[in-house]
Amino acid sequence: MSLYNISNKSLTALTQTTFAAEGLLERQDLQEALKGCIGAIAPDCLVISEEFSDWEDSRRRIDLLAIDKSANLVVIELKRDEIGAHMELQSLRYAAMISTMTFDKACSYFEEYIEKEELDLNARQTILDFVDLDESSLDDFGNDVRIVLASADFGKELTTSVLWLRDKGIDISCVRLTPYRYNDDVLINAEQIIPVPEIEEYQVKFREKQVEQRTSKKTQRDYSKYRFNGQVYNKRKLALAILTHWINVKKPKDLAEIRRALEGYNLPRAVAIFEQITSNRLDRYHSSESDLITLNSGEVIAISNQWGKNLPRLLIAMNRYGIHAEKIEN
Repeated sequence: MSLYNISNKSLTALTQTTFAAEGLLERQDLQEALKGCIGAIAPDCLVISEEFSDWEDSRRRIDLLAIDKSANLVVIELKRDEIGAHMELQSLRYAAMISTMTFDKACSYFEEYIEKEELDLNARQTILDFVDLDESSLDDFGNDVRIVLASADFGKELTTSVLWLRDKGIDISCVRLTPYRYNDDVLINAEQIIPVPEIEEYQVKFREKQVEQRTSKKTQRDYSKYRFNGQVYNKRKLALAILTHWINVKKPKDLAEIRRALEGYNLPRAVAIFEQITSNRLDRYHSSESDLITLNSGEVIAISNQWGKNLPRLLIAMNRYGIHAEKIEN
């Protein structure tokens, strides 16, 4: 692809250059510019963190972490003049590592970013407004992770891998950043090459059809709502509210006492000691700091967010203590 300047009824080709030749650095120049204009490579996204690294290996850092209008987390990886070697593998690791991030955690990271950038924003409200959610629908936050790779070029191995990942349902895209010299200025052409914009709508519809076909073979998700203590909850949040209320009222001394109260109702994983929950099962519990409960024994417990067909058994168990929830008919 070539870019031209039109002047006096004539075209002059712009000279393609490299970021290195122009003395532009990956982090100090390119990343700094893009985070302030993220729409150039990731439209409808909000940057919430830079050089993100909330794990032991501090050498592994997400260049830019964002959220999109659908409340998905977005991993954005940048390369300057390389051919994007291994970018897709690195970004997949990052996507997996942040896949269990809660809304509260995202807000805390955004608060740090706001302070660093000296922005006049309220982290929580800015995110809620951006994704058009309210406090009662936070279960819809971060249900998926997108990946955006931006580089001066991409090798054949990488593009082949990305196309295969997209075919498997991973939302990953490649944006080529090509610098051009024009007089004393450097211009950048940001061009999405995967998926090709002209066929992206068809690809999305095709994937949606595949998902619909797979979903039709499974039990449909239950969107029932319940009213408890004057508030409206879905299944996940209702169980959290009811068990938290019961614990606050009955004040069981330890986890064993809670399990005895639920004995006979086939709810073995309703509550667990937070420190004993393995990392691969952490996303199955309400694990934000505000949801954890410290018992008189000193045990810190977390309540399951996986209820499905188990909720009726929990409601029956709680009825013995005069605790009731009203199902709201659609």
